[in-house]
Amino acid sequence: MRSTSSNNRTRRAAKSAAALLAGALALALTGCGGSDNKDNGGGGGSSENASTVKLPKLNGQTLEVAAVWTGPEQENFQKVLDEFKKRTGAKVNFVPTGNNTSTFLGTKIEGGKPPDVAFLPQVGVLHQFADKGWLKPLGADAKAQLDKNFSKGWVDLGAWKGKQYGVYAKAANKSLVWYNTAAFDAAGIKTTPKTWKDFLATAQTLSDAGSPAVSIGGADGWTLTDWFENVYLSQAGPDKYDQLAAHKIKWTDPSVTKALTTLAQLWGKNDLIAGGTKGALNTEFPKSVTQTFSGTNPAAMVFEGDFVTANINADTKAKLGTDAKVFPFPSTGTQSPVVSGGDVAVALKDGKGAQALLTFLASTDAAEIWAAQGGFISPSKAMDESKYKDAITRTIAKALIAAGDNFRFDMSDQAPAAFGGTAGTGEWKDLQDFLSNPKNIAGTQQKLEADAAKAYGSS
Repeated sequence: MRSTSSNNRTRRAAKSAAALLAGALALALTGCGGSDNKDNGGGGGSSENASTVKLPKLNGQTLEVAAVWTGPEQENFQKVLDEFKKRTGAKVNFVPTGNNTSTFLGTKIEGGKPPDVAFLPQVGVLHQFADKGWLKPLGADAKAQLDKNFSKGWVDLGAWKGKQYGVYAKAANKSLVWYNTAAFDAAGIKTTPKTWKDFLATAQTLSDAGSPAVSIGGADGWTLTDWFENVYLSQAGPDKYDQLAAHKIKWTDPSVTKALTTLAQLWGKNDLIAGGTKGALNTEFPKSVTQTFSGTNPAAMVFEGDFVTANINADTKAKLGTDAKVFPFPSTGTQSPVVSGGDVAVALKDGKGAQALLTFLASTDAAEIWAAQGGFISPSKAMDESKYKDAITRTIAKALIAAGDNFRFDMSDQAPAAFGGTAGTGEWKDLQDFLSNPKNIAGTQQKLEADAAKAYGSS
C-alpha cells in the first residue's frame, strides 16, 4: 500500500487533483475530435525515430509476456512488443492470463514454466509473489529508466520490502463517466452532473426520454469494485479509504454502510440500468461500452476508466469528443474522487531478455508508442504528451501526472487476490450479489468482512 504524507496535505491534494481534472476535461471537450494529432506515431514508432533508451541485442531469444488484456488493449500493446523486437531481435509471444491473473501465473510458476515478464493488475499480487520469492528485482538499467521517468509514488508502488520489482507502465484514471451526446441532446440535457444527486436526476431524465440511462458491466466484478471505491472515497475521505484498503477497519463499518446505501440508490432501480440488474450481471465490460455508443437504442452513460476509449475506437463508430464525451465521477460527499489503477510489469525469470523488456517498458519510447494507439495513459512524467492519440486522453493523462504522488490507488487491487482480484469470489462476487439484491446491505457487509478477514489473515 502506498505510503502517504500528512493527512491534511493528502486531502488538499485530492481535492485539487479532482478540481484540475474537472476543469481540464471541460476545456478539452470544447470542440475536440477523436484523433487531433496528425503526427503522433500511430503506426507504432520506428527505430530510426526513437529516442534514447539503449537495449542489448537478443537475436534468437524468445520471450513470453503475460497480461490480462484481450482485443483492442492487446492489439495496442502488441505495437510496443513489435518495436522491442525491431530493436533487439528477440521474438516475444503474448499470453492472455484471463481475469484470474494470480491463479494463472501461480500455476505456471509452480509448474516450472513461468513467462519471462508478466503484468500484474493488483499491487497486492506483487506483494504476495515477492514474499514467495517468485519475482526478480529490477536490474540497474531498468531501475535507471524508472527513476528518471516516474514520480516517487509510482516507483514506490512497484517496490516491496526494500526491493524494486516492478514498472507501472500502464496507468488508469478510474473516476470517469462516459456519455452518449446524442442521448443527452435528445433528453434536453445541457450540463453534466457534478453530484450524485444530480447524476441520479440525470439518469431519470434520460430514462424518461427513452434511453437506457446507465450501462453497467456487472459480469466483470472488478467494475463493481470501482463503483464502490469512487463512492466510498468521496464520502469517507482518503484516511478511511486507506484504512479500509489495509483492512484496518472492518467492512461492517458505518462508512461502508453509507457507501452501499448510496450505490443502492442506482443499483436498486431497474429502470435506470440498461437491461436492469439481471442484464447488467450478464454484461461484460467491453459490451457495457459498445452498448452505450452503438445499436438502435444505446445506453446514455457508462462508468469506467480512460481505457474505455480503446473500446470506443475499436468497436464503435462513435467519435471521441463529438459522439462520446466524458465527465468526472460525481461527488457523493465533500469532494470528487480520484481513483487510479495500473498494471505493473515484473520479471518472473532471470536473464538478459526479461530485464531488457522491463528497461524498454520503463522508457519514454515505449510509453509514446503505446499512447499513440489510444485507450492508454502512462504515469511517466517524462514522455511527450503530444503522442496521445486524442485530446481527451491527453487531458486525462495530464491531470493524473499533475496529481503527483497524491492519488488513491484502486482499493481492490491493494487487497490479497483472493479478496480483491479473483472472479467468482471475494469482493467481486459479493458486490455482484449486492447488485442482484441491493436491499441486502447488512448481509453484504457481513459477507465482505468474512471474506476480507479470511484473505488478509492468510496473506
